Order: sequence, then C-alpha cells, then structure tokens
Amino acid sequence: QVQLVESGGGLVQAGASLRLSCAASGRTFSSYAMGWFRQAPGKEREFVAGISWLGGSTYYADSVKGRFTISRDNAKSTLYLQMNSLKPEDTAVYYCAASSRLSRSSYEYNSWGQGTQVTVSS
Repeated sequence: QVQLVESGGGLVQAGASLRLSCAASGRTFSSYAMGWFRQAPGKEREFVAGISWLGGSTYYADSVKGRFTISRDNAKSTLYLQMNSLKPEDTAVYYCAASSRLSRSSYEYNSWGQGTQVTVSS
C-alpha cells in the first residue's frame, strides 16, 4: 500500500485560490491512479477529480470543472489539486486516495490520506 499525507488546506474568502498537495510514500506512486474526494459536514464523501498513472487522463466532477485542476509529479511522488474561484460550497475536508485504476467511485480507492480542511467564507 501507499501512504498519503495531504496539506495545503486553509480558510480563504470566496474567489480565492488554494493548492492542495498529497505526498505519497511506500509503494511506487506512479503505479497508482489518484483521486481527490471531499466531504462536507452532514454529507457523503464525493468525487472531485481523478488522474491516471502518468497523468494523461483526468476526470472532474461537474461542480468543479473549469475551476479545479488535478496534476501529479511522479518524480516527487506528489499529487496536486489547484483550486481557483473558490465558493462557499467548496467547504469540506479534502482527501487524496490511490487506486489501481482511474475511477469516480470511492470504492475503487484503497489507500486514503487523513484529509485537509478547506473553508471558504462568503
């Protein structure tokens, strides 16, 4: 398994930007498809974005398409989520996760980080 640690969350105003990072250790990072998920209070965990092993394919939730960008640096074993034009409804705990294949389903991901809080004020 791969171990994942997220960072970069914080409190920002609506319209601001944040970049989340997810540092991986353990097994070879480049052998995993990666995803970002989020969970707001009282809501189920939802898919945000996913990226294939080498970064050639990406998926986004409709709610973040055009505002968020997922990327990875396999040499640094790090996953990123650039979040622009943040909205209050983006407030949630954000998790990175690893999977054997690119998917929108959380059930496909078997390694998870501890999460980082993102709070967007209006």
